[in-house]
Amino acid sequence: MPKRVVTGTVTSASAAKTRRVEVPRIVRHTKYGKILHRRTVCHVHDENEESGAGDTVEIVESRPRSRLKRWELVRVVAKSTAVDVASLRSGARATRLREGAAKAEEAELSGKSKQAESAPVSEQAPEVTSGETEQSGGEQASE
Repeated sequence: MPKRVVTGTVTSASAAKTRRVEVPRIVRHTKYGKILHRRTVCHVHDENEESGAGDTVEIVESRPRSRLKRWELVRVVAKSTAVDVASLRSGARATRLREGAAKAEEAELSGKSKQAESAPVSEQAPEVTSGETEQSGGEQASE
């Protein structure tokens, strides 16, 4: 008996060398005749880990490799073009925060040294804390 070859979509690629592939099928309800969309879930052995989540793959029946794996990956028909937007946004946000912190630290270090070297005492901007007012800051600068 020849081995079955089917095409499906990878839904999970989290395990090493194992993919969860869903093969969609359409059936008609026996009593009411309504068209129903069903899916068959196959656990597939992917030796080279070529496929990823969302890819369309071709699989073939094989000997049992584990409790659930009964299929092998033949080829990747089409790579997924879907992008995980949430991970991209969180990665971009983390990068912006890191860059912003580095720039602020660099500016703080270079700004203090440049102000101390180049600007005379009367031109330096006074540092105002929450307890001080501008008048007391101005008095400190004139001293």
